[in-house]
Amino acid sequence: MKLSEFKFDLPHSLIAMYPPEQRDGARMMVVHRKTKKIEHKMFKDIVDYFGENDTLVVNDTKVFPARLYGSKEKTGAKIEVFLLRELNREMRLWDVLVDPARKIRVGNKLYFGDSDLVAEVIDNTTSRGRTIRFLFDGSHEEMMKAIHELGETPLPIDIIKRKVTDQDRERYQTIFADKEGAVAAPTAGMHFTRNVQRRMEINGVSFCPVTLHIGIGTFRQVDVEDLTKHKTDSENFFIPESTCNIVNQSIDKEGKICAIGTTVLKALESSVSASNHLKPIENGWTDKFIFPPYDFKITNALLTNFHLPESILIMMSCAFGGYELIMNAYNEAIKEKYKFFTYGDVMLIL
Repeated sequence: MKLSEFKFDLPHSLIAMYPPEQRDGARMMVVHRKTKKIEHKMFKDIVDYFGENDTLVVNDTKVFPARLYGSKEKTGAKIEVFLLRELNREMRLWDVLVDPARKIRVGNKLYFGDSDLVAEVIDNTTSRGRTIRFLFDGSHEEMMKAIHELGETPLPIDIIKRKVTDQDRERYQTIFADKEGAVAAPTAGMHFTRNVQRRMEINGVSFCPVTLHIGIGTFRQVDVEDLTKHKTDSENFFIPESTCNIVNQSIDKEGKICAIGTTVLKALESSVSASNHLKPIENGWTDKFIFPPYDFKITNALLTNFHLPESILIMMSCAFGGYELIMNAYNEAIKEKYKFFTYGDVMLIL
């Protein structure tokens, strides 16, 4: 397929600037693949669509405050440093993006606030990418504490176009967040509350985790018309054996396997056995790029937010739900004024 096939007009007023008052207070469009029927519900109604033998797979990655603001030595120029991933814990090396990049050269030192946190630029990786080494006398735990105190929640502020608030620290996480390492939240999971989870478990639904540490590539613009030529960033993922056992049991009993978000969908489809069952992964990397047409082996239901035009996330949604059906559903979502993007409403594809 072509990039232009995923283009549509999205009024900026439909991009959610803030989360709903309650986590489970979003609207939910339910799309049935077999009948093509579209229903308009609230997220709380998700309990009505799953029961015994069904499994919901969540991403338990935890977002860390990856956006730091510092100043360059001597000149004092203000610099934004976006932490992408830790490269070497012992040497305190990190892969980062810097802005404005033209001012940051190898050998420069960067100072963060009045703290003891200082970084030295040791390599150029891309036009905006750098490798930095933190110069810090304390332990790793003390350094991470400093980063947490100084860092800002990494909202995609270039799209949401507002300042980050204290509320974002809590709401830009899911209730399942456990293993720190993501620079973007698995947004579909942000709708769940413990109450909704308990109600579903009472109905016989199983919940189990995978971990996929979401990178900045989730927002990276596709810049080739021919989608077969697009390369996505690799992301670190883990699938425990306990999750495989639960998922495979549901497969054998012909239950629903619902991926809570496209990150879970990507992880599950990156670890399929010869018998179309889920395999455990201890420390894997995946750059899987899913777009139509695609034959899904594990997942038969998907919960996902409404995504931006030409994003890899709408491509994954269309691969799962069918291009025409999902694009028609998006047209209806715009007409019905559903909210899009990180803090927006949600779509359940069955």
